[in-house]
Amino acid sequence: MNGYDEMHMAGGAVRTHYRAYADWLAQQPPEVMRRQRQEAELVFRRVGITFAVYGAKDADGAGTERLIPFDLIPRIFPRDEWQRMKAGLRQRVNALNRFVHDVYHGQEILKAGIVPREQVLGNAQFRPEMAGVDVAGGVYSHIAGIDIVRAPQADGSAVTYVLEDNLRVPSGVSYMLENRKMTMRLFPELFRLHRIAPVAHYPDLLLETLREVAPPAADDPTVVVLTPGMYNSAYFEHAFLAQQMGVELVEGQDLFVDGGFVYMRTTQGPQRVDVIYRRIDDDFLDPLAFRRDSTLGCAGLLDAYRRGNVTLCNAIGTGIADDKSIYPYVPAMIEFYLGEKPILANVPTWQCRRPDELAHVLDHLGELVVKEVHGAGGYGMLVGPAATRAEIEAFRAALVANPGNYIAQPTLALSTCPTFVDAGIAPRHIDLRPFVLSGKSVQMVPGGLTRVALKEGSLVVNSSQGGGTKDTWVLED
Repeated sequence: MNGYDEMHMAGGAVRTHYRAYADWLAQQPPEVMRRQRQEAELVFRRVGITFAVYGAKDADGAGTERLIPFDLIPRIFPRDEWQRMKAGLRQRVNALNRFVHDVYHGQEILKAGIVPREQVLGNAQFRPEMAGVDVAGGVYSHIAGIDIVRAPQADGSAVTYVLEDNLRVPSGVSYMLENRKMTMRLFPELFRLHRIAPVAHYPDLLLETLREVAPPAADDPTVVVLTPGMYNSAYFEHAFLAQQMGVELVEGQDLFVDGGFVYMRTTQGPQRVDVIYRRIDDDFLDPLAFRRDSTLGCAGLLDAYRRGNVTLCNAIGTGIADDKSIYPYVPAMIEFYLGEKPILANVPTWQCRRPDELAHVLDHLGELVVKEVHGAGGYGMLVGPAATRAEIEAFRAALVANPGNYIAQPTLALSTCPTFVDAGIAPRHIDLRPFVLSGKSVQMVPGGLTRVALKEGSLVVNSSQGGGTKDTWVLED
């Protein structure tokens, strides 16, 4: 079955919400589009919109940084479709936050047998240190990136799936914002032809969310962004968001704990910190509580957090809800906590820890996508139809040796969107990562980050695997 084309119907006719754009695109000479692509690359490089590639070295042996390729052709949503997706995202994130609170408190969902106890308490992402800790507003994942894909059905329509929940330190929102700025710079006339919902207010929503979850005693909360430093792959985003929100970008060495409170070193002396938007994994946050060899965090941070004197966004222990071994249970969570039917579907998933499901996966390895439950970034994954026989057999051995470390899913024919590549305009597979903010309410800007697999036929959209990004439009009419 061929992928669902976001712009064109099966007979080639342009979908209604793309018609004005398609008419405009048909009038653009290819050489003009190429020049615009070159300009975008020059601007992104000048501004420093790059990401570090771990393990990659240049000719001098130094680490390399790459641009994430920007595609000129946007992905467009009609308003009604976005509204349904927005409702599904709000529902899903509410249930996931309820789940994280539950597993660190009453564990009602475990007692009910809906999620197996061993899948939670024996999970590497479960943090016993958080048991009984009450976090501000009961919110654990203040910033969530939910990966959405669409796959075709036999009747020519498409079904929308949640592919993955990213609740720890989701990245990519800076590229969403910069892509919009670039589209407006290169093609201002498009914004006269379309009523496109804005996204530029995301930093304001983010700061509002962070301030809403400050400790109750903080009348005028001080918010900081905690980064592991300039060598992190997402450092550009950390610096960008701090600058856009007008808050300090700090490293662990800039913070200290005294009397159960967190302070930031400044030229005017210590300043108390109320909210930390942390872009550091749990293990590295506090050398007194987690990895003792970490130099990235702040000693005593967990104690200050447990006392309720500082808010961490996202909360310690949130990773239990975005582990791929927990993903299959999210629809049941929605029904258990909210009493509602899921609006957005999960991708059908085989849990390899179950002997009967493992047997099915081993029999169909060449047809499936197999993922490590703790994997991310497109690593630790087998795409069966694109794999060599040797790769399949190596994965087979890994599955047999440690089946609980893997899940498997059908190889979805991800929807495609016309993309401007060297040979001209051609379809490429895409996904979408909307960013969902949870404070006193759940908010999001319209759209998200569309990622595109630039290699012909590839289903892997991750930037670390050669993917690019597109501007994402939600039409207001």
